Amino acid sequence: MLLELILAIFIGIIIGTITGLTPGIHINLVAVILLSFSAFLLNLTTPIILVIFITSMAITHTFVDYLPSIFLGAPDEDSFLSILPGHQLLLKGHAFEAIVLTLYGGLMALIIILIFTPIFIYMLPIIYPFFQKIMWLVLILISTFLIITEKNKKTHALIIFLLAGFLGIASLNLNIKEPLLPLLTGLFGASNLLISIKQKTKIPEQKIDLLKNIKLSKKSIAKTFLASILSSPFTAFLPGLGASQAALIGQQFLDIKNSKEFLFLLGAINTIVMGLSFVTLFSIQKTRTGAAATISRLIPELTINNLYLIILSIIISGLIAFSLTIFLAKFFAKNIHKIEYSKLSKIILIILFIMITIFSDSTISGKLLALLVFFISTSLGIFTILSEVKRMHLMGCLLVPTILFYLL
Repeated sequence: MLLELILAIFIGIIIGTITGLTPGIHINLVAVILLSFSAFLLNLTTPIILVIFITSMAITHTFVDYLPSIFLGAPDEDSFLSILPGHQLLLKGHAFEAIVLTLYGGLMALIIILIFTPIFIYMLPIIYPFFQKIMWLVLILISTFLIITEKNKKTHALIIFLLAGFLGIASLNLNIKEPLLPLLTGLFGASNLLISIKQKTKIPEQKIDLLKNIKLSKKSIAKTFLASILSSPFTAFLPGLGASQAALIGQQFLDIKNSKEFLFLLGAINTIVMGLSFVTLFSIQKTRTGAAATISRLIPELTINNLYLIILSIIISGLIAFSLTIFLAKFFAKNIHKIEYSKLSKIILIILFIMITIFSDSTISGKLLALLVFFISTSLGIFTILSEVKRMHLMGCLLVPTILFYLL
């Protein structure tokens, strides 16, 4: 049993590294594929071993996925906010520093997960029924608050939020097997890549600092720690909200304007949201991530011993993923300036196109619908970038359908 658990953790770390590095492949997709083969896999091992594999994969992904989002500009829905501050540092030759700051945040997240686990276990069953009754109102208030944070583009932000919402409703109701794949890939990945190709971005040679020289002040660490504690727990049990919204909420509450502090905060929240989604599953049997949803199918009711193993795998995976991502970041930093960025962006676009064609649906009509969603969502993403509005508002594609679900 012990050997199987160790093997599950390390295989999860390997697969999580691959999903984190590969634009367009999200852990949710791997989790769905694993679930489809679960009958066969359960003849070889036990459900808890598969659960530990998924947990390790998911946590590793939250550490590694900043590499493509910062170096390549092809993020998933949880890390796309890192593009702006991360890309700025990339163009200044400090992408390695940007990556390390998100990793420091990830390490801090492991501590916060441990702090919040007992709180979630005992308090969430008490407060969640109240939130469930007014969920639609809570989500509307949060969405409104985030739109108001746009200083001079509130109208644009509202329009983009609603357009993304309508697109989300349409996509989720089309006959597509994996509607979120073309939707989110277009909104947050392809749109940024096309802008980079048009601007003919050139990447300067990157500086690789010693880890001891990459640090934040005690005041900055305290501020981001508090921001993480205030904002991230709610996204672990409120549907439709993710790390990006939590980061913006934390940024507004604590007035975080420094880009390095923000990267630290985003790195922390991304891992916190994923880690606490497993605790939420145990506490109130609700799933807020694809990984947690897959675990709920494998083990309908987690025991406290299952949760202990999950928490242990979170800590082990996080610590190993930190070191592994440092190594990969050095490799990226040493070589990224040698690559013609526009050609690389075109190659990534082709890969995204192929993945959507392969994984979104098995029928020809489904593939065509998926590609249609991909093209429309990419267009909306480009419009958002050119409008100079935070792309966080594109998450209306998930928030609006969720609000309507609870309201109607």
